[in-house]
Amino acid sequence: MALRSLELDEDMLRRHKYKKQLTVHHLNSYMLKKEGDLEAMQRLFPRGSTASLIIEPQGGDMRWVATGEGCVLQFWNSLLVGDDLTILSIVDDDEYEYLIDAIYDTSNMEEWKNFRFNYRCLRLWSLTYEQELTTPLHITASRGFADCLRLLLQRGADVDLAPGGTTALHESCESCQPECTKLLLVHGANANAVSEDGLMPLHVCTSPESFECAKYLLQYGAAINGRSIEEEDTPLHVAARNGLPDHTELYLRYGAAVDKKNYEGVTPLNAACSQRQEAEELQRYFKVCQILTGAGADIHITDQDKHSPLHMACKNANPDVVDLLLANGACVNDMDYGGEAPMHNILKVVCFKVPHQPERIVRALLNHGSIRVWPGALPVEHKDFFESVFSLALTPRSLQHLARCKVRDFLKERVHKVVPKLQLPTFIRNYLLLEYRGFIH
Repeated sequence: MALRSLELDEDMLRRHKYKKQLTVHHLNSYMLKKEGDLEAMQRLFPRGSTASLIIEPQGGDMRWVATGEGCVLQFWNSLLVGDDLTILSIVDDDEYEYLIDAIYDTSNMEEWKNFRFNYRCLRLWSLTYEQELTTPLHITASRGFADCLRLLLQRGADVDLAPGGTTALHESCESCQPECTKLLLVHGANANAVSEDGLMPLHVCTSPESFECAKYLLQYGAAINGRSIEEEDTPLHVAARNGLPDHTELYLRYGAAVDKKNYEGVTPLNAACSQRQEAEELQRYFKVCQILTGAGADIHITDQDKHSPLHMACKNANPDVVDLLLANGACVNDMDYGGEAPMHNILKVVCFKVPHQPERIVRALLNHGSIRVWPGALPVEHKDFFESVFSLALTPRSLQHLARCKVRDFLKERVHKVVPKLQLPTFIRNYLLLEYRGFIH
């Protein structure tokens, strides 16, 4: 209470100091009846005008006030730059207190196609078919203006107002603004608010920079297994799909279900393996998969198309993830609904994934007993090459090659376990394990 009192005293001093410096000019207000037409609107707001139309209660009736480049516009500009002193001077004026929860339409005002009127206490005209609605709270939260946000919240801004379908909490999390996220939660923001797109705030924490936001959300009661409306994704699905190891660890500590399936039957592990990965992202996704398997994720669960994590890891050519899955017992010969094994997936993308070291994946699959692929199942554009490879089957080119064939045929899927235990020279050991050399001999 003492701290609150000091804050109020400080605000009062700042208000009196800067109110003297602030000169606010108002354009004439034009009162319109509800039957006003587009022609009248165009006269008030010429093409290219920056003016907006705000609903203001007049007595017992709801009337429309056209406000130009005056206090409202100055308030808007102050929000955009985080000018808390100007905002303080304006909202502490009783005449403009309503601006705290004003709803702005930021869609293109130059397209004079249509105008609509929707109101819920305070609302805007829209001169376009599509509305993009926002509030002072949304603007300051998304831009990280914590001082401005605190000022608005202390003066009673509606913390869960969502005119455009999302709350200010969604905006602050999506923009990775942890201080603003904490402020909103402290002032009672709903950590499980559902947006128009069916997403909770945890579902929009999709980048490494959103980690602190995710922590605050969980501390203030966010549902760790809350599902998105459309895809039925949990926050763990989102973290896995975006390759976020820190988020993954955090969610598991809070009790996230490691094998929960979404609408398409995808688990978090399959989501991580299914995501397209650039070469520089491979390690991030490997860490996520490592954390999930360490937490007991089932590597044999398939999605509705019977794609296993190994199928998808091969398709996206992540050799470390493939090694991880094989080490945990993944089956190299499981078929999906299309009749394709993991080996098919890697051979289809090998020419597009050279920086990913696809040869490591082919070698690992063969060493774990993968079936040989028949030419008819391969892309037409590679037919000549693969037919030349398969023509070498059972026709050893040298005694050395014949010896390797015999050893590997005898050991079969045990080759990756037995050969490293044999006291063989490094060259021979690597040769038996199909070390990649860039050519066929």
